[in-house]
Amino acid sequence: MKTIELVFFDAGGGHRSAANALCEVSRREQRPWDMQMMNLQELLDDLDVFRKITGIRFQDLYNLMLRRGWTLGSKEMLVPMHAIIRMVHPQQVKGLERYWSTKRPDMIVSVVPNFNRALFEAKQKVLPDVPFVTILTDMADYPPHFWLERQGPHYVICGTERARQQALELGHAPERVFLVSGMILNPRFYDIAPVDREAERVKLGLDPKLPTAIMMFGGAGSAKMVDIAQRLNDSGLDLQMIAICGKNDKLETALRGLQGRVRTHVVGFTSEVPRYMQLADFFIGKPGPGSISEAVAMGLPVIVETNAWTLPQERFNAEWVTEKGVGISLQNFKRGIVDATRRMLDPTEHARFKTQVAGMNNRAVFEIPDILQAILNR
Repeated sequence: MKTIELVFFDAGGGHRSAANALCEVSRREQRPWDMQMMNLQELLDDLDVFRKITGIRFQDLYNLMLRRGWTLGSKEMLVPMHAIIRMVHPQQVKGLERYWSTKRPDMIVSVVPNFNRALFEAKQKVLPDVPFVTILTDMADYPPHFWLERQGPHYVICGTERARQQALELGHAPERVFLVSGMILNPRFYDIAPVDREAERVKLGLDPKLPTAIMMFGGAGSAKMVDIAQRLNDSGLDLQMIAICGKNDKLETALRGLQGRVRTHVVGFTSEVPRYMQLADFFIGKPGPGSISEAVAMGLPVIVETNAWTLPQERFNAEWVTEKGVGISLQNFKRGIVDATRRMLDPTEHARFKTQVAGMNNRAVFEIPDILQAILNR
């Protein structure tokens, strides 16, 4: 049995989710693999400069920033962050060398950005014959030194043509760069049994016939959801909403306290996102690669925004939405959400978006295990 080590961290929920999804599919397919998860944050905790300065771990600081909406200037913040990572790079490599000198997997798969240089260098020193694979959980790289590095031979798995081109332009050999059909999604999104949408809406206290938006801003939620809900309440548009707040109790309380004409079913943290998406007609949220991909997989056109507050690695995602015709990308929710929602409620426009969404067929989570097996066979 081959051992595959999946390197992840919890800065945002997408990295752990991708690793878990790959483990689940490999288990279902009865692959002859021992899939092991390695939390990079925990391994390198002693070298966490951000924790030493602020008292908060890097991944927790990142998640706090998302929850509070402190993302203005995030592009500029990458420069000092990368400088700190470079400063402790030698110690990171030594720590990883010690780890892999006793634990010797047959393959190392990274689903994290920013640290792939250290991971690869340490692997080369201790396990030079073990393949190293980077799976981008973003739709595109944000160079330099984010996902892709100009270093020795390893493998790259990309979910968009843009990411594949970036890897090739950086000098990676074409036979080591693989293109799959999208982002990694949890297998739950492919196991959905049909439901009686009208009956299920009634169970949530919603109108069975009224157009329904699902609003979600990742696992940390966002205060923007309250502003969006208020603007739609004041718009006079005929719709209702399902609002998923994630692990944000303050947001959940604020949304439950809103009084308005738009009926809203408020949900905290839940593992039933696919079920709620089944009951909706379109999606409103941040341009995260996971959220967009989940919505499209469930047949929902999307409304997202991109501006100076958008994380730099997510800005291409809004371009992708426009390029593929699967939704509307706004510069600002405050100024544009009412008009964008009005477009989604127009039967002709909604049907056009739905047709484009239906043309997407993301099977990445099932394609990647075959690629990993091919690499192991080499």
